[in-house]
Amino acid sequence: MNVTVDIGNSFIKIALFEGNLMIKHFQHNELTSDNLCEILNEFHPQNGILCSVKKDEPWLTELLSKRLNYFYELTPQLPLPLDIGYQTPHTLGMDRVAAAVGAWSEKPHANLLVIDIGTAITIDFVTSTGVYQGGNISPGPDLRFKALNAYTDRLPLVDADGALPAFGCDTETAIRSGVIGGIVRELDAYINEQQKKAEVFSFLTGGYAFYFENKLKSRTFADENLVPKGLNTILNYQK
Repeated sequence: MNVTVDIGNSFIKIALFEGNLMIKHFQHNELTSDNLCEILNEFHPQNGILCSVKKDEPWLTELLSKRLNYFYELTPQLPLPLDIGYQTPHTLGMDRVAAAVGAWSEKPHANLLVIDIGTAITIDFVTSTGVYQGGNISPGPDLRFKALNAYTDRLPLVDADGALPAFGCDTETAIRSGVIGGIVRELDAYINEQQKKAEVFSFLTGGYAFYFENKLKSRTFADENLVPKGLNTILNYQK
């Protein structure tokens, strides 16, 4: 059994796999040795991989190294099933790489757009020949809502839940429709631009994946577990 640990900007996700099948997953606001050991003691995984967008946690790598037969940390030096065409791989968020590998494992040998909508929105492109070429980063929905509230004197803090008229009829709907409608148009434009060049398969992942899936005009496939699936694929690739 494999265990994957994904430490994102907002949540920590732990998933357990038998082969390529995810059998259990957990989500925490923070990770402690107690809640991690509870999972390890119950399921007894033999192999594991860690991906983190935050600073190093020595206790975590030490614990996983001691408890698992084989443990890897996803770094630019780890062998991957995709080639990396990014000019500065040492600055590349490893969660973006994991999501790209997860999409590739679901749809191999296709041109892929991998759109992760969470704290940030990342839009990454993988060629049908298996080359991760890079992508773009912009603020996610919550960051956009918070920025409008933090950097103005009179705009309230709004969230994504609520009415979405084409044009806002009050301040709250004006902000919500502006933020959500802007993201929809942004993502549709990326997908349409790539479709003009070659057929592309588009994945949505991240905490807002299903929220946006039915709002986009472009055809997409939502899978909130692309990162753990990619981590599991990378872990199996080490064998």
